[in-house]
Amino acid sequence: MTLEALKRKIDTAKDLQSVVKTMKAMAAVSIRQYEKAVASLTEYNRTLEMGIQILLKNRPESLAGMKPVPTNCLGIVVFGSDQGMCGQFNERIAEFALQQINSLESLPNNRIVLTVGTRIRDRLEAAGQRSERCFIVPGSIAGIAPIVQETVLTLEEWRRERQIDQILVFNNRPISSSIYSPHQQQIFPINIPWLQQLQQKKWTSRTLPTFTMSQERLISAVFRQHFFVSLYRACCESLASENASRLASMQIAEKNIQERLAELQAEFNHQRQTIITEELLDIVSGFESVRQP
Repeated sequence: MTLEALKRKIDTAKDLQSVVKTMKAMAAVSIRQYEKAVASLTEYNRTLEMGIQILLKNRPESLAGMKPVPTNCLGIVVFGSDQGMCGQFNERIAEFALQQINSLESLPNNRIVLTVGTRIRDRLEAAGQRSERCFIVPGSIAGIAPIVQETVLTLEEWRRERQIDQILVFNNRPISSSIYSPHQQQIFPINIPWLQQLQQKKWTSRTLPTFTMSQERLISAVFRQHFFVSLYRACCESLASENASRLASMQIAEKNIQERLAELQAEFNHQRQTIITEELLDIVSGFESVRQP
């Protein structure tokens, strides 16, 4: 290989190294943003729990209304990604979701799947599980709420019109800055033992708030807010995990590029030294031939 070709390869590797470093920095910043978004839900969720507690204390009979009639119809939400360069992110959650779904009693015709991310949709459909709806993964914190709201409305429509009696959410959940694991949660029906504990929990003040709106509307609003908080958290966790996976992939890529750069630079230096040596030998040979009588 010529010196010019080696120089081009070195320049290309340096450009790629610059891109990888930029992507590493962006992934690290994004992880922190989504972690903060998850933490911000704590107070919101506490307010929701207080609202449910008020409902249960004023209308204990409303607990029965939160138990759906069994229909064996399953709603599924799976969070993945639209972009690549994130390692085994989509493969892991797709494999986990399919394993959990296939272990349930519901028949394939009784499953309704919503995916967030075109790549996870393609993974599931390649394995034989059709996705009825697919939303684009939000690219920032500001874009999460609109996608979650659309998802909540879709799930509410499925509950009313298609009588789904169980909703499961699958997403990757971060463990550390570069490690994540698949996670499953049931957001409908709401956990009855937890509701009973909430009903029996002591109120923090002497005055118990009440409500004037209809019980049915309030229960519907509670469900909607419960869906929103659960899905918003799942989306944030998925985005944090995606960037954690991308960060890990970029770290590996950066290491490989550095090793390749070292090899190319060593070969370039060797060839340049060889050329210089050959030129010096030619000069010496020419000089010696001139000196000969």
